[in-house]
Amino acid sequence: METCMHLTCTGMPKEKVDIALREAKQHGCRNVLALRGDPPVGKEWEAVEGGFRYGVDLVHHIRKEYGDYFDIAVAGYPQTQRLPPDEREREMGYLKAKIDAGANFIFTQMFYDVDMFIEWVQAARAAGITVPIVPGIMPVQTWNGFQKATFLAKITVPQAFLDELEPHKNNDEKVREIGTRLVADLCRRILAADIGIKGLHFYTMNLEKGCRLLLEELNLVPRVEVIKPLPWRQSLTPNRRTENIRPIFWANRTRSYLSRTENWDEYPNGRFGDSRSPAYGELDGYGIWIKQTTEDALRLWDTPTSVEEIRKLFSRFCVGDLAALPWSDSTPSSETSVIAQQLAKLNELGFLTINSQPAVDGAKSSDRIHGWGPANGYVYQKAYLEFFVSPELLDMLIPHIERDINITYYVINNRGDLRTNTHSDGPNAVTWGVFPGKEIVQPTIVEAISFMAWKDEAYELGRQWAKLYEPESPTSKLIDSIMDTYCLVNVVHNDYKKPDAIFQPFFKAGAEYAAKYGSASPPATNGTNGHAN
Repeated sequence: METCMHLTCTGMPKEKVDIALREAKQHGCRNVLALRGDPPVGKEWEAVEGGFRYGVDLVHHIRKEYGDYFDIAVAGYPQTQRLPPDEREREMGYLKAKIDAGANFIFTQMFYDVDMFIEWVQAARAAGITVPIVPGIMPVQTWNGFQKATFLAKITVPQAFLDELEPHKNNDEKVREIGTRLVADLCRRILAADIGIKGLHFYTMNLEKGCRLLLEELNLVPRVEVIKPLPWRQSLTPNRRTENIRPIFWANRTRSYLSRTENWDEYPNGRFGDSRSPAYGELDGYGIWIKQTTEDALRLWDTPTSVEEIRKLFSRFCVGDLAALPWSDSTPSSETSVIAQQLAKLNELGFLTINSQPAVDGAKSSDRIHGWGPANGYVYQKAYLEFFVSPELLDMLIPHIERDINITYYVINNRGDLRTNTHSDGPNAVTWGVFPGKEIVQPTIVEAISFMAWKDEAYELGRQWAKLYEPESPTSKLIDSIMDTYCLVNVVHNDYKKPDAIFQPFFKAGAEYAAKYGSASPPATNGTNGHAN
């Protein structure tokens, strides 16, 4: 497969550029996308000492040092076609200079206005630019993602796009369906126009589903059923290829798990693999911190000032009415829809859920929602819930849980005090599959050591949420108080043939809590750390 190395001027002195080019050549990479690059967030762009100031300087350098070895791509910006004439002409001159310096082809910035793109290509040809132009196509994944991408790229969006997408902005599946059709029509118009476009460049953003749907809509790939080898996405890193067991706690934060375990000598694999390692990495790697900005927080979550408002946010997320929570950067998975109403009810009662899975009793491995693994197999799951809860409500929940011999649980507070009713230090497999000619595969587990490592991250994400608001503001103080006093709990119902049984103790405890405290919050807890005694 042909690869193309992205090389920017940002933060790159000449010595680092030369190292990158030398290693690219050593590894047989012959394509380079030469860019100036964006400045760090919140800063003005400036060249580093001994570096390059413009993309054209980088192109000159590559040609000077490596002759014709590399094919060089540069960026083009169709949006400049909407600038005033003198600015538009100046921008086209910059692009022509990069081509004259030795660039072989152009990748464009994303756009959704086909007429603007066609005008821009025609203007480029009129300016003497004859190299191939490859339009940049961004699939529409979600409404919020679409809004954010177009805002950051500073591009105009045809009103027809907005008119079709906005009425469904709270339904990601519908937005993706409509967006796929709209972008496919855009691609067809580009390819049908007599402007010499021979190919398309899709921005995947590491989200392959939108691109796959778009390619299928364009009949560029066969419509095939995609089978997940495991219920979670496997890493392509060579030393992790045999990994087939992970703790469930990082189900919504895969990058964080990969970061915190990247230095392990070996990864759990085998039917009853040991998930333990000498240590999980500290909370300083990529993917650990909350992704939302202050602006995102205000748009998504407003400024809650009561526990009841916090509960409503969590409840809305469970039913797909909220795009993200600090513990999950995307909307709930498709299998969450199976238990969405129960989860919403739990959150309304005061159990702030951050992870869950429904019970599954022998779904086919090809099942659209629950399926994974080789063909002609069957998959199973134990019902699982993970949540933050106040000590008062927890005290009412535990007796109901302990009356069901099929339920196991772990409770921990932010000090690390652990309480459990399990009688084994070993892992509890909560997902498994049975496939022809293979041993039983158990890829997802619950166990104490990983839960204690996850605890630090779970509480830290809450504290990061609080820091998005003004210090000492009611919202910041409320979230900090929850992180200081609430316990983190995970519950497994070990009888997968009873899909609703896991919820019954919660409903009973919630009713008792409401009878005692009504809609008001309970009295303040003594101390600041809750309890897990």
